Amino acid sequence: MNDTIYQRIEENLRFKELVRKRGRFAWLLSLITLALYVGFILLITFDPQWLGTPIITGSSITRSIPVGVILIVISFVLTGIYVFRANGEFDHLTTEILQEVKQ
Repeated sequence: MNDTIYQRIEENLRFKELVRKRGRFAWLLSLITLALYVGFILLITFDPQWLGTPIITGSSITRSIPVGVILIVISFVLTGIYVFRANGEFDHLTTEILQEVKQ
């Protein structure tokens, strides 16, 4: 692509909408992930006994293990949600923008 196409893309209102939507969505998911991890660290800091309590009396598996696993799974799910939306809505908008600009 040449400079005029790049300039047309940058001036395109739909491109600005795409950048805004994608940015907001990425920040939202990032903040959710950050809040979950900070919450986990705060839980470790302020109530380590709760996390160290066995799930079942006499078990060596404490509450911290499933909480940590759930935290990791949620991170994968949030990543999957972003990829799903990026491959759907965001890619569709990108294709439309490119078609508009090349005409």
